[in-house]
Amino acid sequence: MSGSKSSPPGDAADVATSHGRPDEPLTLTVHSLPLAGEALARDPAATRMGRWKMLLILLVCASPVIASYFTYYVIRPEGRRNYGELIDPQRPMPELVGVNAEGQSVPLTQLRNQWLFISVADSACDAQCESHLYLQRQLREGLGREKDRMDWVWLRTGSVELPERLRRATETAVVLHLDEAQISRWLVPAPGQQLSDHLYVVDPLGNWMMRFPANADPAKVRRDLDRLLRASSFWDRPGR
Repeated sequence: MSGSKSSPPGDAADVATSHGRPDEPLTLTVHSLPLAGEALARDPAATRMGRWKMLLILLVCASPVIASYFTYYVIRPEGRRNYGELIDPQRPMPELVGVNAEGQSVPLTQLRNQWLFISVADSACDAQCESHLYLQRQLREGLGREKDRMDWVWLRTGSVELPERLRRATETAVVLHLDEAQISRWLVPAPGQQLSDHLYVVDPLGNWMMRFPANADPAKVRRDLDRLLRASSFWDRPGR
């Protein structure tokens, strides 16, 4: 028709080919993922952080052992500075079961995770026994805010019955009835002394680590207790 414009048939095909290029195959580019070693090499800060985290985990797992060695060896002064006798080697708490004032069975190992200030005496409780119980209570109270880190404990022997006056006097103590022969498997008196002559200290891991002499001087006992609690304050916390 006159006035119409037409293009050669090949022109449209050329345009389509130049834009979409249908005559060329579709190709994809695949990029390989970086290797873990290469990523860490590019990020040394992440490597250091991972090492610190691993070290922290190891320290947390080993802290009870480290604490035990620190308590015994680092805070251990020369013999002339100690009033109480340090036990070497320390003696771990045995698997014994005592009976409390209510007649309930209590495993001795349940007392772990606290410092223990222990006396041993017959349930009848003679004058020496009463003196020890009074001294234990007074010295623990004298520790002030640190007293919750230490329990005073009476391991009583002999009669199962506990006199009412002693029950009232030891309401804030841990009182367990055990056979004396069983206790002697763990705590041992000094040569020439009786088991009931001493006061004993057990660390939070359950290790018997100190024995005070018979007729102990309260001021010197207090000094040793203060030293133990002060030196262990960085890892020991009150309460079980």
